[in-house]
Amino acid sequence: MAVIPPNIQEDVFISVQEIECGDPNCSPIDTMVTILFPSGGRGMISLPLEAVDVTEEILLSGFPTEDVLAAWERGEEAEWPPIEDEEPDHDEDSNLPSLRFDLGQKVDCRVGPDPVTGWTSGTVTELWYREESWPEGSFAPYKVQLDDGRAIFAPGDIDQVIRTRE
Repeated sequence: MAVIPPNIQEDVFISVQEIECGDPNCSPIDTMVTILFPSGGRGMISLPLEAVDVTEEILLSGFPTEDVLAAWERGEEAEWPPIEDEEPDHDEDSNLPSLRFDLGQKVDCRVGPDPVTGWTSGTVTELWYREESWPEGSFAPYKVQLDDGRAIFAPGDIDQVIRTRE
């Protein structure tokens, strides 16, 4: 609640749940934060790690802006994070958060539940990846071609999911 602006905190309901994913293309466990306003406005944040591993810094890095929260509070639709049809130009002023990795960059991705051995190397092939079947407003910061031939997406831009190649 501390990250919700005080002027819109009244009667806000926040739900935090861990969701287990059986799909090999997503993180083993996601923490879902749902924000519901009395107006009927709502939004969701997905963090690709167990709730016990979510720090304030990680929460804030994926948390909606004050403008998006205010729109939800009014019962309006507002995408978070904003999605554009084309890859954003980070040299210009953009509403999208900056990403740590660039196209073609070599990375390690977490593909298994073990935090020590569950990593595989790959190359970033797409930024702000989205599949048509995903719900409106859903995205992944990166699509990665793994060295073992699989193509996956990194559901979050955090070290617990994707990191500089070791």
